[in-house]
Amino acid sequence: MKRTSSAVWNGSGKEGSGNLTTQSNTLNKTPYSYVSRFENGAGTNPEELVAAAHAGCFTMKLSFLLGAAGFTPTSLETSCTVDLENGAIVTSHLVVKGVVPNCSAEDFKKHAEDAKANCPISKSLTAAVTMEIAS
Repeated sequence: MKRTSSAVWNGSGKEGSGNLTTQSNTLNKTPYSYVSRFENGAGTNPEELVAAAHAGCFTMKLSFLLGAAGFTPTSLETSCTVDLENGAIVTSHLVVKGVVPNCSAEDFKKHAEDAKANCPISKSLTAAVTMEIAS
């Protein structure tokens, strides 16, 4: 399976701007710029998209792992924070909480740790991946 996205950039790194489009068109010429990336301007940025991808990938992997163990989650909720330092994402921190009937806290943690280590986005990152389970 292959997925594609594209970026268009016009102008210099600091004064220019661009847009991002995904194969599905969920992002369709979505704006991004220096201000949206390094300040708090309108638009998205690559780090925000990495965080969204990591949260989504991890959560789906956790759901599959729980299902394989005989548990059906009522809900799983994950937030992800990536930390950009000196031009590199150095950490990706996941915070997960879930409502999973008949699943002990220990079993939930075991499957969450497995998902953290083995979801495709975790595997692709060179950054440290950390996680906590929220109550």
